[in-house]
Amino acid sequence: MLVERESAIAQFSLCVDKLTNTSGHIALISGEAGIGKTTFLEQAKQLFGSYATFCWSGCDPLLTPRPFGPVHDIAAELSTPLLAMLEKGASTSSIYSAFYQALESSSEPNILIFEDVHWADHATLDLFKFLARRIAFVKCMLVISYRDDEVGETHPFRTVLDVLPSSHTSRISIAPLTVEGIAQLAQNSQHDSATLLKVTAGNPFYITELLAVNNTDINHIPASVKEAITFRLKQLPHGERTFLETICLVPNAISPSLLQALCGVDGETNATACAARNLLTVDDAGSYRFRHELARLGTITSLTVSQQKRLHQRIVEALELSQGVDALALLIHHSSAALDAQRVLKYAPVAAKDAAKNGAHREAAAYLNTALYFVSSASTELAAQLYEQWAYEAGLTMHIDDQVIAARQQAITLWRTLGRLEKVGENMRYLSRLHWYRGEATEAENLANESIKIIESVPITSGRIMAYSFRAQLDMLNDRMQAAIDWGNRALLLEAQFPNHEIRIHALNNLGSAKVLRGDETGEALLYESLSLAIEHGFHEHAARVYTNFSDYCIRYKKLDLAETLIAAGIAFDTSFDLDSWTFYLIGMQAQLRVEQGRLEDAQTISQGVLALDKLTLLMKLPALSALAKAQLRLGTIDVSQRISQVLENAYATDELQYIIPARFCAIEAAWLQDEPNVALTHLTWLSQLDACYLDHWRAGELIVWIKRFGFDLKSKFSCDLPAPYQLELCGKYLDAAEVWMSLGIPYHSALSLMQVQQPQAQEALPRAYQILDAIGAKAGLTKVREKAKGYELVEYLPSVRRGPYRRTRQHPAGLTAKEQEVLRYLSTGSSNKEIASALSRSQRTVENHVASILTKLNVSNRMEAMLRIQNEPWLSLRDSPKQDTF
Repeated sequence: MLVERESAIAQFSLCVDKLTNTSGHIALISGEAGIGKTTFLEQAKQLFGSYATFCWSGCDPLLTPRPFGPVHDIAAELSTPLLAMLEKGASTSSIYSAFYQALESSSEPNILIFEDVHWADHATLDLFKFLARRIAFVKCMLVISYRDDEVGETHPFRTVLDVLPSSHTSRISIAPLTVEGIAQLAQNSQHDSATLLKVTAGNPFYITELLAVNNTDINHIPASVKEAITFRLKQLPHGERTFLETICLVPNAISPSLLQALCGVDGETNATACAARNLLTVDDAGSYRFRHELARLGTITSLTVSQQKRLHQRIVEALELSQGVDALALLIHHSSAALDAQRVLKYAPVAAKDAAKNGAHREAAAYLNTALYFVSSASTELAAQLYEQWAYEAGLTMHIDDQVIAARQQAITLWRTLGRLEKVGENMRYLSRLHWYRGEATEAENLANESIKIIESVPITSGRIMAYSFRAQLDMLNDRMQAAIDWGNRALLLEAQFPNHEIRIHALNNLGSAKVLRGDETGEALLYESLSLAIEHGFHEHAARVYTNFSDYCIRYKKLDLAETLIAAGIAFDTSFDLDSWTFYLIGMQAQLRVEQGRLEDAQTISQGVLALDKLTLLMKLPALSALAKAQLRLGTIDVSQRISQVLENAYATDELQYIIPARFCAIEAAWLQDEPNVALTHLTWLSQLDACYLDHWRAGELIVWIKRFGFDLKSKFSCDLPAPYQLELCGKYLDAAEVWMSLGIPYHSALSLMQVQQPQAQEALPRAYQILDAIGAKAGLTKVREKAKGYELVEYLPSVRRGPYRRTRQHPAGLTAKEQEVLRYLSTGSSNKEIASALSRSQRTVENHVASILTKLNVSNRMEAMLRIQNEPWLSLRDSPKQDTF
């Protein structure tokens, strides 16, 4: 009997209505254990089964759940290609795409039910995030049930809840029963409803268990579900009780084959009898499970520890007979509980390999971690493999802590014991990379060198080639470009003899980046080749790294048009593959580009949006933080002293010149605007003492020009082959330098050059600088120009302050007009062109034109990709947009 669920059913009905109107939806069903979530969903299926195809799945409380566990359960119903991909262990992105395509191509609406998601594996949780971002484009209702009292702030499911689109998500909470509801359930018993409410707190499962006990004496009402279940067990015939105690350790449904192997000929008889007593349920496949997880757990408590261990061992043997390696997650679960070291060591590495192949690296690490509990029973070689494999998988998915480092070190020790120097060198390379990720540059350098020394003492393997490429990467990141070029060339030379796509992509990226960052444009072709190969062969993170490195070069070398193209393409690519860390790093670089372009308010909006996001690492925040400091410094609206200090502190923390050098230049500019020459001198002296190889000619030019602007007597090693605008300024040709800066699309630097002009040309230059700075909103610069003009008695020649064309017409970060921003807001909710036209009282053709323009400006090919960008970059959907004028 379903009572007091009318309101929840009404909410569910509204969700179904949204589904039948062609837009997808997400329904979250929450409540404590035993509250009746499953019963509610079964009723919903009865009521709405004619509106859509229901697919039902759930998660089980395994030690380490199988990757995509609940997806396997419904794959056959959804799509043959999806099932095939799961069975062959296809990549995560391929499985996501196949799942989405199955929903997109379905002729009927689908309602997918995933129960007990608080037990879900991480691959499934990531799939939910993928679907959530695209739910508006499929006729699918994603129904997720979970125990809200088990999902705390650090629970993995919380990362799903944080990204669900509010416009397409409904939250349905299943509440405890009231005394009136309990009275309906207890109407044929002698129990007092008020007493039951006091004892059970309105939990329906507990209530039904107490009613089944049929004891009305208030002094003998079981005080817990556990006691109620124990009481019921004692009332059962011996055979049925023993049967339930045997199967209660199986955390999921018990298939007919497992039932036969575990319980013999009496299994089916006892299962049928228990189902008739409403203790078990049976599905269409003939599999049995306890009516509720609380009943299963309550049954377990009747067993001693030694009984549980013996039963786990029996279940392992039965699984091997009935299902074999198809039940790896269960085999590991029960083998571990039975303390069967040899079986854990046999099955866990296989399960980890399969999980990693699916991209489920958290599960792979968990399987290997289980094996490491029994590592004392492993051979030396197997132990070394387990340590290195766990360190790799854990390093992909966890904070790189001392435990991960220690695992690599242990692997090195064990491989040394076995005399396997090629493995020692390989693990040292990985250990070097771990230290680099932790910002421990010295350790990374030493280990990289030691790795190469060892690996060169044995025959050539792919490990040696990758060690060379990684050495090139370290040198490139530390601005040792010639060394990076040398190592990159060595890696490619060997890769030609021993072809390997991933190594080639990695080496081309490092070599190309090192070349272009020292002004050798032949490196651009290498970067394009690396990008093309990465996309062709599905190395998505390598492709993301190319977009990032290539964009960095374009900004540093003032190729702003190419930077605009690459950053837009890179953000679209990263977003489409849910590469969040790369996405937000690149968006931070987009903010840096806006600073260069003089679009300071856009830079501030974008960078603040990135920094407001939760759970970003320091590295992911650095480009946005740097852009925000510069934008706010130039806008002059707030005191940025603390912001500049933060940029410097974070840059020092990385111990990498690629962050330290621009941070110091930012501090120098702040010192100039705020008339603090002593501060500037400290930073300029430090930069001047760098070896010449550490500064490209653009940064060298910036250094020398700042020294001249401050009038310091500092010797510099960087006087040759400087870029034209810096060379012109150093020669006193300030007006010419300003023109070059404007031709490059960098108005702020043009104004700075104009501000260096002496009389009599200052009468022409300073008003022009003032006009440029006013147009881009650089108030701090305006103050500096007024000071200069006052010294030359030229204040009367300065134009009056006015809102420049930039701030009137280019307020939106992507350059959308006010009308396009209105359309974008509707588009972001999944509205069709017809619906947008109706809401805005415009023709459908007009809306189509606006949508086409929006897609072009966002550099996306369709509405779904536009929505993904809006979800990742909420600042694109501005609510209060100014009216747009024209230049």
